[in-house]
Amino acid sequence: MERDKLWDTALVTGASRGLGRALALALARRGVRVATVARDRDALWAAAREIEDAGGAVTPIDGVVGDPRDVERIAADVHERLGVLDLLVHNAAALGPTPLPLLLDLVPEALLEVFQTNVIGLHRLSRRLVGPMALRGRGQVVAVSSDAAVEAYPGWGAYGASKAAQDHLMRTFDAELGEAGVRFLVVDPDEMDTAMHRAALPDADPSTLRDPAEVAERIVALLSRGPASGRVEV
Repeated sequence: MERDKLWDTALVTGASRGLGRALALALARRGVRVATVARDRDALWAAAREIEDAGGAVTPIDGVVGDPRDVERIAADVHERLGVLDLLVHNAAALGPTPLPLLLDLVPEALLEVFQTNVIGLHRLSRRLVGPMALRGRGQVVAVSSDAAVEAYPGWGAYGASKAAQDHLMRTFDAELGEAGVRFLVVDPDEMDTAMHRAALPDADPSTLRDPAEVAERIVALLSRGPASGRVEV
């Protein structure tokens, strides 16, 4: 296996499929010890077996990022098994109801559910895992965003608003903790061939969409250059 000296340990959320799964595998192939989180236990364990078959070290933790009790358990497991993280990747995301409704048809409870995962869950998990990074004096946090965070598309109001809020949280974290050695990076992977994209746009031509594995390699290559902050398209 390749060895990436910059990162020894990482946590990737939403790691049972799509970009999260590809990122966890790409990191593990470089010798990073990876903890993976997802709500679908069977899919999570299948992804973990793929990492192990590739010679990687993985700690699968089933849980829901939007559930406060699960976040406490996830953080405790990470601290016990991996210690202080080098890299935290916020990839878990909620899309909201499909077919995608207009805002006037979106019930507030559905909006709250999206924010529970994409914003509040990210903040809650960061609070539990980033503090030790800052005390140690180094660490990298990455959040996966979308062009819906900066452009308004009909039907994408809940998801786009949550991603815009997520991005601002990450910028503020960086302003507050950058001098402590922890950097916060937002990556926009464009449209990918994933289950979430198919749920949102079932008629999209898969041949026009990016391969999550290729996107994952680009993100890992970016991270391998050193600590990074800001918002980048990959």
